[in-house]
Amino acid sequence: MSDPTPFELTLERIALIRRLVVAWNPAGMGAPIVHPDAPYGSADRDDDIFNVTGDDEGAAEEHRAMGDALAVFLRHAVLRPGRYQYHNPLAKLTSTALGDVFRDDETGETPEHITFEVTDAHLALIPRLQVRWDAAADVPAIDTAQPYGAGTQAESERLHREMQPAMQIFLRYGDLAPGFFAKGSAGWEAA
Repeated sequence: MSDPTPFELTLERIALIRRLVVAWNPAGMGAPIVHPDAPYGSADRDDDIFNVTGDDEGAAEEHRAMGDALAVFLRHAVLRPGRYQYHNPLAKLTSTALGDVFRDDETGETPEHITFEVTDAHLALIPRLQVRWDAAADVPAIDTAQPYGAGTQAESERLHREMQPAMQIFLRYGDLAPGFFAKGSAGWEAA
């Protein structure tokens, strides 16, 4: 069933998307998840949202809209393959339930700066990522049972686990203009 109300991807929502912290959810076959303890980089979710939107009353509503905003962005933003760098926000966060594909199992440390090669294979999978709202964590997450939808898989376990840094880079550097989108039977499309 399609929703006739268009969703607005605003400049503020794009700015919040760029701040999202992507961790690794080890449940099921594993998949990227927005870090529930610091979705926008700090432990003060509402203040992080206020710093972008200037609205101190609508932080919870804006946070909840991130599920749709993330799904739209992953499906429609564009990024060129290449080598990218980013400051790893997970280096300052600890979580027993979530991981970081770069975290050393023995020391528990993860690098503060990541350099990663985003390939055509990563970019082909990103629009297929199935965004769900994780009610327990209160953040958007990728479906751990079918991360790329029914009948689609990554060509290797290595490529699948690399979707955490590939998605983090895509959110930081992907290009998409604000606009209206509608969810139909084939997913999110420009309205």
